[in-house]
Amino acid sequence: MGQRQTIMGVRGLSKRLSHFTSEEAGRRAVWSNGINTQELERQYSPSRWSHRMNADAVIQAHVKALKAGTERARGLAQTLLNVPYGEGDGEKLDVYIPKTNSLDLNLVIYIHGGYWQFLSKEESGFLAVPLLDEGVVVVAVGYDIAPKGHMDLMVSQVRRSVVSVVQQYSHIRGLYLCGHSAGAHLAAMVLSTDWSQYSLSPQIKGAFLVSGIYDLLPILPTYINEPLKMTEEVAERNSPSRLVPQLQLSSPSCQIVVAVAENDSPEFRKQSEEYYATLSAAGLKVSLEDVPDTDHFSVVDQMVDREYCLTKLLMKMMDG
Repeated sequence: MGQRQTIMGVRGLSKRLSHFTSEEAGRRAVWSNGINTQELERQYSPSRWSHRMNADAVIQAHVKALKAGTERARGLAQTLLNVPYGEGDGEKLDVYIPKTNSLDLNLVIYIHGGYWQFLSKEESGFLAVPLLDEGVVVVAVGYDIAPKGHMDLMVSQVRRSVVSVVQQYSHIRGLYLCGHSAGAHLAAMVLSTDWSQYSLSPQIKGAFLVSGIYDLLPILPTYINEPLKMTEEVAERNSPSRLVPQLQLSSPSCQIVVAVAENDSPEFRKQSEEYYATLSAAGLKVSLEDVPDTDHFSVVDQMVDREYCLTKLLMKMMDG
């Protein structure tokens, strides 16, 4: 995730916060469970919680790993790059196809992270490396990150991308989603879609949600929201934790894995634990995977390895 935490940014944010009314301040205290803005920003800065290296280095290592994995995937797969799913410049897919003549294939749609303002589909094909040998098609979704894209648009784009994939690959055996961080949020929003507004209703068999954010309200007063410019209303309607009744209607049989890194921050861990608990209480098929010896970045970087626990769990889900 992008860590644009300059002193000026934080000071500017503090200045804006000083103009809140008492009513607004009260609401924000509820959103943040009484945590002050400075601490919220620390909690939602995942690079500051890695035990492997400093904040800048861990982000650089993350991007390097994703790019290297994607380059490997492009050398192994038949690829269809920049396939449009809409009319916007950013509405493109990259498709990684295993070298097989079979049409009876599973397909995984990967939605990248980056705090809705960083990364792209260009470094998001790494998941194909272990899955191609299993005869799995991998699709990396592009969407318009902030500041060009806003939250409602990004959610709409990933939903439309899923519809487009199902239309193009109607013969597939099973459709699965995987998203990391902001991508896990977007994948959860896909699961919570009212498909009556679309041309079809995708049957999503499984979803892997890795170190995601499912309640957007706590990040409203932080630097993360500066390029997103979300209001309380926008954050509420795009928070998967508030859309579980719709998920029950749209994806009642979907097998969901909520994964979180051991060294994610307490607030990130809380996001996953509470979303899992809400889904479980709603009677959905969900498990919580607490991945040892990982941070917010290595928890997904390692999915390039077929022997990694989450990769094996994803392959087991598709074999089920």
